[in-house]
This record gives sequence, C-alpha cells and structure tokens, in this order.
Amino acid sequence: MTLFGAVSDLQQGLARQGYVADRALAVSVFLALKLQRPLFLEGEAGVGKTSLAAAIAAALDTDLIRLQCYEGLDVSHAVYEWDYARQLLELRILDAAGGVDRANARQELYSDRFLIRRPLLQAIDTTRTRSAVLLIDEIDRADEEFEGYLLEVLSEFQITVPELGTLRASCRPLVILTSNRTREVHDALKRRCLYQWIDYPSFDKELAIVRGRVPEAAARLATQVTKVVQDLRGRELYKAPGVSETIDWAAALAALDREALDVDSARETIGVVLKAREDIDAVRDGVLAELISRV
Repeated sequence: MTLFGAVSDLQQGLARQGYVADRALAVSVFLALKLQRPLFLEGEAGVGKTSLAAAIAAALDTDLIRLQCYEGLDVSHAVYEWDYARQLLELRILDAAGGVDRANARQELYSDRFLIRRPLLQAIDTTRTRSAVLLIDEIDRADEEFEGYLLEVLSEFQITVPELGTLRASCRPLVILTSNRTREVHDALKRRCLYQWIDYPSFDKELAIVRGRVPEAAARLATQVTKVVQDLRGRELYKAPGVSETIDWAAALAALDREALDVDSARETIGVVLKAREDIDAVRDGVLAELISRV
C-alpha cells in the first residue's frame, strides 16, 4: 500500500499535506503501512490524531473512511443495514406484477443493491482496487461490546452478512484508531495494533504547523500566538487548547488584519482558543496581558 520507500519520504509526503510529523510518529505510520497493522493513536484532544489520518489518506491519494464512535454505537451504524424502505417498495412492485415467488423475492430483496454500507463495510469492500484509510475515531467513547466486535473484524478483515455470506477485503485498509483516554481501551484490542502516544508539540514544531497551515499570518503574529497557547497549556484550565485552536486563532487574527498580538485583539478573540467559560474568565483579567507582555 505504501508509496514511500523510507520514513523520510513519508515525513515529506505528510508535510506536503500540511502535517508536521516527528520521527517517532512517522516511523509508527511507516511500519503500519509496511506491516499492514492497525495503528492506535492516543493523546489529549486536539493534538492532531484525526488530522493525521486525513493527511495520510491525502498523501497516499486514497479514500478516507471515518467511523465516529459514540456510546451506543451498533452494527447498523458502524457496519451495514438493509434499506427497508426500498425493499418494501420493491416488494409492492413485485406484488403488483402478480405471482410473487417467495424464494426469488427474498433473494432479490436481500441483494447487494439494497445493502447500505456503513464505514466498516465500506473499508472492507470486495470490489476495492486500492486500500483505503479507515479512521475509527475516539474508540474510547464506544461500548466494550463494540470493541469486542471490532477485535474480530480487525483479526480477519472480513464481515459476515447473514443474507449474503462472508465478505473479505480485497485490499486491506490502513486502520487508524484514536483515543482521548476518557476510559481505558481493552488490552486485547491494543495488542492487535501498533501504538503511538501523541503529545502536545514543542514550540518549534507547533510554530512550523501554524506557519504551514496559516501562511497568511505574519511571522511575528504566528510566533506570538504559538507562544501564548503554549503558556496557556501550562495553566490549570478546564480544557487546554489543542493545536487546532492555535491554528484557528492565528487564522482569526490574520483575518482581522492583525500583524501582531495585542491585549485588545486577544480579548476579542479568546473564544477561538478557549472553549469553556471558566477558562475565559480565568485568563481575561490580567493574565492575557501578562502572557502577551512576555512575547
């Protein structure tokens, strides 16, 4: 599946998509591609786990198929379901034509054209000529029962639809699972995967990300925004800002034609970077002025 002969080639490919990957992360992605193993990414919200999957798909010029996990996620939303409305309409048409053969009708109604493919079945597709990137986002939000089902799917890369039989992947997808650690994911699932912890980036790495993603921002503005966000993460906040907030803040200030960060513009736009009222109240009076004075 991989188009990259070396880890450095992969880093360059991701960089062309605006994603700055350090050596350790690039090695994990490279091995996942080479060994055809799922990659389990863990880290705080906003460190770039989801955007990494998008960057990989773009670098490989292939499809990104995303399954967003949540409590109560079941097979009908994750794997497949039958289009009952169309089946009922088809049955009425057959009945109107007269002489419905029950065996033939069942075979017709439970054929591939009435099957609604959800993300897992889209990725494990017998007709695919190239591998997709399957992103299973925030697996820690799903129930343990779904984890067990996923464990079976990732073992064989096949899905059984009782009416059609067992469907096997013609091209194995690159599977990327992400977790924000809202709960511990079962060890059995992790053992199927390569593992990589993604931490908040260093100042230099985050600045490179901002410059790459927001080229219209002045160099001074990008530097100041990155430094202030890094300082904010060191404070006791309800929700620390992620890299996406740094990017959004730089883009917002650039859209307001700011060449540098000042106290007034920071107060006006602080809702771009902090998403909790308690955090905004905690930094609005005096703290922002102090942080900006440092940069």
